[in-house]
Amino acid sequence: MALKQYRPMTPTLRYKTTTVFDQITTDTPHKPLLVSKHSTGGRNNRGVITVRHRGGGHKRFIRIIDFKRDKFNVPGVVETIEYDPNRSAFIALVKYMDGDRRYILATVNMKIGQKIMSGDKAEIAEGNCMLLANIPLGTQIHNIELREKKGGQIARSAGAYAEVVAKENKMVQLKFPSSEVRNVRETCIATIGQVSNHDHMNISIGSAGRKRHMGVRPTVRGVAMNPVDHPMGGGEGKTSGGGHPVSPWGQKAKGLKTRNRKKPSSKYIVKRRTKK
Repeated sequence: MALKQYRPMTPTLRYKTTTVFDQITTDTPHKPLLVSKHSTGGRNNRGVITVRHRGGGHKRFIRIIDFKRDKFNVPGVVETIEYDPNRSAFIALVKYMDGDRRYILATVNMKIGQKIMSGDKAEIAEGNCMLLANIPLGTQIHNIELREKKGGQIARSAGAYAEVVAKENKMVQLKFPSSEVRNVRETCIATIGQVSNHDHMNISIGSAGRKRHMGVRPTVRGVAMNPVDHPMGGGEGKTSGGGHPVSPWGQKAKGLKTRNRKKPSSKYIVKRRTKK
């Protein structure tokens, strides 16, 4: 996967980059797996903005993705690889032997005609899904479950993956690119391979209009507001506010630890991620 650059005919095009969609095979989604998406504009049921900087943008349909991969021991074939406006990764339409069609996350090397299977009879091949207990050490995986039969929750975005590094006491240790090591039960399932579109992280948006097309509205700096609107607002002339950077509701914006140490998820972390 590569990025497309443009000739600098305008100041915007000088820095703008887009994905080369050479892995995409069709621009027509499978209609039975589409659900209309209602745009909220960041507002709740009372019309109050609860998520800032949202609104506008292009209309979208939700693609129903099979994160559970519970079609066990039924072979399938990849029909198309498509773009999904709701996620950074590409998706693949799989047709199973019984005629059922489902969307799954596409892997880096996935192609049309590739055979896909989930369950105990699946081979150690890219795109296949199985229990963590059956995956050998050193294998790259994605779409990892944290609870049995809940569906994949970890490593689902573009280019994401984890590596199986150890197995002990019915637990499997997974190492992530951040160097974090986490324990997951061996009865959880995962899919082999790295998620597609791994160059997504290197895209340069290039223009404000492109961001608006994505449904993101402008962000106003707190120091540019009035004191009634933000704790860092006001002051004679330009000032940083005289205190630590905070959110509009007073929460520290830099360095504040928000993890709840009493939650049970912390006990599964063997090694914390390193600071970049």
